[in-house]
Amino acid sequence: MSNEARAFICGCAGTELSADERTLFAKTRPWGLILFKRNVEDRAQLTRLTQQFREIVGRADAPVLIDQEGGRVQRMGPPVWRKYPPAGAFAAAGHDATETANLIRTSTRVLAADLREVGITVDCLPVVDVPGEGAHNVIGDRAYAADPATVAAYGRAACEGLLTAGVLPVIKHMPGHGRARADSHLELPVVEASLAELEKSDFVPFQALADMPLAMSAHVVYTAIDPDQPATVSAKVVSRIMRGVLGFDGLIMSDDLSMKALKGSFSEKTRALFAAGLDMALHCQGEIADGYAVAEASPILDGIRLDRAERALAAIAEAPQAFDPVDAWARVQSGLAMTA
Repeated sequence: MSNEARAFICGCAGTELSADERTLFAKTRPWGLILFKRNVEDRAQLTRLTQQFREIVGRADAPVLIDQEGGRVQRMGPPVWRKYPPAGAFAAAGHDATETANLIRTSTRVLAADLREVGITVDCLPVVDVPGEGAHNVIGDRAYAADPATVAAYGRAACEGLLTAGVLPVIKHMPGHGRARADSHLELPVVEASLAELEKSDFVPFQALADMPLAMSAHVVYTAIDPDQPATVSAKVVSRIMRGVLGFDGLIMSDDLSMKALKGSFSEKTRALFAAGLDMALHCQGEIADGYAVAEASPILDGIRLDRAERALAAIAEAPQAFDPVDAWARVQSGLAMTA
């Protein structure tokens, strides 16, 4: 059986793969697997799960992803793993920009060591959205700061910490979710800022991090660019802004297709995102029938999409350098005056 990957990432329902999930993955060959709290029990269980997925798809380097940001968004947590701070806690500690960046870099390196230990190789971090006045709290303290240049600098530090420890970062949510006045998990946000306003603020961190390997799209309408379609399924936003203005030539995956911001069937949403120019569909829900629908609408990963995927994986092909996570974490705790 061919081990060619399809251009989609799937979720699963529990802490072990069911017979139906094994069949789905064997037949459709997703590029990657994404994990959530429902999939997490302990180190031994997670290691088995990630190994099992890779054995089924026949690729030892098949990506396993997770949203492990810290704060509100932490899928692996106490008592098995450390409690990580939200992004906003670093600037709030009151250090200068250099020390703050060092703390972020150290924290994400420790976090990445947790992930690598159980076979997780991609973290959907950092959030480099710039919060706007009156925006929905779905971003909130997940953002590093309110200043675009500061967000860019701290986002780069987060990426560097992950990459040093052998985990790929995913910059999100391109081209910027910070102004949104709605939660795209629940409804479609519409941003009415002018293109000049977006270029002055929202786009800045993404432009600064255009050399990163992976990005995630925003399910947000930007009326100044495309008043009819959210970015994920808008050829105007993908081509003109993501690839053009932002200069990003890495792999762009969609945000979760299960989110209510997108309309239509899973097949329709999947076809639309590829027609718009994205590289990868993300389906997190773990429902078998929907997984097949996404898979069947996703192309084999080839051409420029395959090149982008291979470039991303090459960035973590070498074993990470040894370091002491206990000592590093103590420095983070001290820098943030943490007690947990």
